[in-house]
Amino acid sequence: MDLVNVLMLGDVSGASGMGALFLGLPQLKKRENVDFVIVNGENAAQGFGISIQDYDNMMKMGVDVITSGNHIWQKEEIFQILEKSDSILRPLNYPEGVVGKGWTIKNGIAVVNAEGRYGGLPLIDDPFQRVKEVVLKLRKETNLIFVDFHAEHTDEKEALAFYLDGLVTAVVGTHTHVQTADEKILPGGTAYITDLGITGSPDGVIGSEEGKAIERALTQLPIKSIVKEGRGVIQGLLITADSKTGKASRVKRISV
Repeated sequence: MDLVNVLMLGDVSGASGMGALFLGLPQLKKRENVDFVIVNGENAAQGFGISIQDYDNMMKMGVDVITSGNHIWQKEEIFQILEKSDSILRPLNYPEGVVGKGWTIKNGIAVVNAEGRYGGLPLIDDPFQRVKEVVLKLRKETNLIFVDFHAEHTDEKEALAFYLDGLVTAVVGTHTHVQTADEKILPGGTAYITDLGITGSPDGVIGSEEGKAIERALTQLPIKSIVKEGRGVIQGLLITADSKTGKASRVKRISV
């Protein structure tokens, strides 16, 4: 059995997240014998969006595919990269004609990016139907399919994982920035975790300054978050899978 190790990392948040990647990703890849790296990068630019420089730096660090979510639209400069690059995705369930694409295949590995519809996220197309349509097409080319589901609610994430169980290698949740401890392999061979966590500062409120979060809660005013800087962590999930069947055989939660 030929095995492949794929590392999926949680939302990169600001300079602390980019710094953690720069300092820690090469060692992590070597130590865990990682073959492919998928990183959610939508919060790399001071917590809101991703810049062209962030994209370039992640590529230089050894990231293979960058996924995203509702904050991918914050930096208009990234639109030109979304248009032409196979290494950065936006959620596939936005309407047809929106810049970018929601899936890619690199080195025989497919990556799919989707966004949930609960908890204040945009009311976009049904992620369940859209993802399954794409997955059934991708399976004609590869069985190694990794899904980043950028969503707020645990039940929506778990439901999508069971919906796709046996059809994809992994369904992982992003967006909430708090790593969950429910990593597992579902009966059909699909790896799952509700949230990969954060690549950035673990010391604030989901990667942001706690003072602003408290002020927003107390006043109910639309106060903009300020990304928390300082010591950074890398959090995510390492998935070992059979390269022929696409089924996961091992999952390991990462927090370094």
